[in-house]
Amino acid sequence: MSYKTILDIRADTKLYSIMAQEDDLRALGKVMDFMRGISVIFLLINCYWFCYEAFQEWHFTLGIINKILMNFQRTSGLFSSILWTKLFCVVFLALSCLGTKGVKEEKITWPKIWTVLFSGFVFFFFNWWLLALPIGKVGAATLYIFTLSVGYICLLMGGVWMSRLLKNNLMDDVFNTENESFMQETRLMENEYSVNLPTRFYYKKKWNKGWINVVNPFRASMVLGTPGSGKSYAIVNNYIKQQIEKGFAMYIYDYKFPDLSEIAYNHLLHHLDAYKVTPQFFVINFDDPRKSHRCNPINPAFMTDISDAYESAYTIMLNLNRSWIQKQGDFFVESPIILLAAIIWFLKIYENGKYCTFPHAIEFLNRPYAQIFPILTSYDELANYLSPFMDAWEGGAQDQLQGQIASAKIPLSRMISPALYWVMTGDDFSLDINNPNEPKVLVVGNNPDRQNIYSAALGLYNSRIVKLINKKKQLKSSVIIDELPTIYFRGLDNLIATARSNKVAVCLGFQDFSQLTRDYGDKESKVIQNTVGNVFSGQVVGETAKTLSERFGKVLQQRQSMTINRNDKSTSISTQMDSLIPASKISNLTQGMFVGAMSDNFDERIDQKIFHAEIVVDSVKVSAEMKVYQPIPVIADFTDEDGFDNLKETIEANYKRVKQEVLSLVDAETERIKTDPTLKHLIKE
Repeated sequence: MSYKTILDIRADTKLYSIMAQEDDLRALGKVMDFMRGISVIFLLINCYWFCYEAFQEWHFTLGIINKILMNFQRTSGLFSSILWTKLFCVVFLALSCLGTKGVKEEKITWPKIWTVLFSGFVFFFFNWWLLALPIGKVGAATLYIFTLSVGYICLLMGGVWMSRLLKNNLMDDVFNTENESFMQETRLMENEYSVNLPTRFYYKKKWNKGWINVVNPFRASMVLGTPGSGKSYAIVNNYIKQQIEKGFAMYIYDYKFPDLSEIAYNHLLHHLDAYKVTPQFFVINFDDPRKSHRCNPINPAFMTDISDAYESAYTIMLNLNRSWIQKQGDFFVESPIILLAAIIWFLKIYENGKYCTFPHAIEFLNRPYAQIFPILTSYDELANYLSPFMDAWEGGAQDQLQGQIASAKIPLSRMISPALYWVMTGDDFSLDINNPNEPKVLVVGNNPDRQNIYSAALGLYNSRIVKLINKKKQLKSSVIIDELPTIYFRGLDNLIATARSNKVAVCLGFQDFSQLTRDYGDKESKVIQNTVGNVFSGQVVGETAKTLSERFGKVLQQRQSMTINRNDKSTSISTQMDSLIPASKISNLTQGMFVGAMSDNFDERIDQKIFHAEIVVDSVKVSAEMKVYQPIPVIADFTDEDGFDNLKETIEANYKRVKQEVLSLVDAETERIKTDPTLKHLIKE
């Protein structure tokens, strides 16, 4: 059989199919016309029987018709009620409309159809009383027939419009909401570590109740969202409350002190029974020493190696010079860091760390370098660290040396503050917050107006805490950092990667990825983004929205197209993989609406890890709780015996004491070197 023969057979088959279809349509049309004809006959019979006297006056009566209708009445009682013929009329009319095919119209809507049908129903069924009006038989019959006809026409129009209604109007879902809605987790999955957030999500044209179950907070969480998206109110606050209820030791960075601090303090007061050992609440606040404990972040007891001093110096300098983050490894970046690290380690080994505090380190650095270098190089373990400086000094490269030292002095001079010196020279508590024998809830407060100064000092606390809490056999703990880019948290990427096994939960809040990249550098930012297991995102835009959309993946979505011509309508439905949550949706999230993805455990599987939901917060309950919150109490009382407030005097006295101790230290060490025959060559007169 030739190819041409095959084509001819296919064409003939197609033609036959079209002709058969047209024959079926013609047959269906005849049946519908017949049904409508019967409906009209019942309408006319109703008018003829119940308006017979008027028809007599009009001379429209026939004997044969009278006889037929009387027989119907005797055998079936068809006309015993005015309603029966009307009902038969409407039934056949409905059947005729049911099989009617017409060109679909977009302008025909259900409200229009219901209005016309209701009007037709009223005119058609509720006009019997018109026949009893005292206006003569002809007048009453005329009015009755008119309303009946109007009602019938309205019912016919409504029925025809139903057949022409565009049942699958593509304009009903212009934003593709139905395709992009999906089933989410509705189970509450609690364990001793979990954070559980109630949600409300849209699926299958209705709002459903669900849960976001952070069953493994130790895989780290990040909370993104532009200002006002609700990330602190809906998520961060819940993390603090629920983790306190489950007995976590906590470290909270409170950028807008005391917002988070008051929540933590008051919630802890009501849930002390969640801890085996009663935890203590500590505050670091440079603005108001009365409401601040004192803590030495470079406590010599917790420094075991010079690398600890290096980490502390690194954190301080990079917080003071954010541009250095992108230049790590450069000579003029590493030099001041090494110098500060050497000073810190010197203070640690000098008289068993008697003067090992950060204020002492600043004051020591600000001494003339002719005093500093001989003292530092007199210790063998520091000599190698300082060799670049000594080479410049001994080689007469004074400009280079001055530049190296100035790179350290100038940024650190911004931190010379009596209040800061006061807080950082005391030892009210240690930074091992997750010590099972001494659990702590520690909040450190920043001030947006002084963040450049305070962030460096607070960053030092951060780096020391990271070292101390990331250990085995410690109490479960939580590190909550809201507004992360306002502080440089050295070692954060390592903490996220390794803290899971040590039961350390990390929650990071920031606005978007570009902000994180700007302040942490591209490499560290990428590591943080890619190692975090639990993601929450409110409204974000640009590349952040695109990245998140890609992370959430694609889903099979239905696509529909429609063609309407003179005689018929054709609909084409196809499926394709498309973004589950498009970037445009993420860019336009309402306040309180969040998208994200959860991680799970071996024994706690979450089938649907991705969510797009409103996090439900009981605003009335929260407001009621906040109204009865107690302010953070006064921690340090500076009132003397006579009742006078000597805060300023006490802080100034501490400030002068630090300066004097450093002067005494320098003098004592200089004298030691001068009297030592093996070291006196270091002193250059």
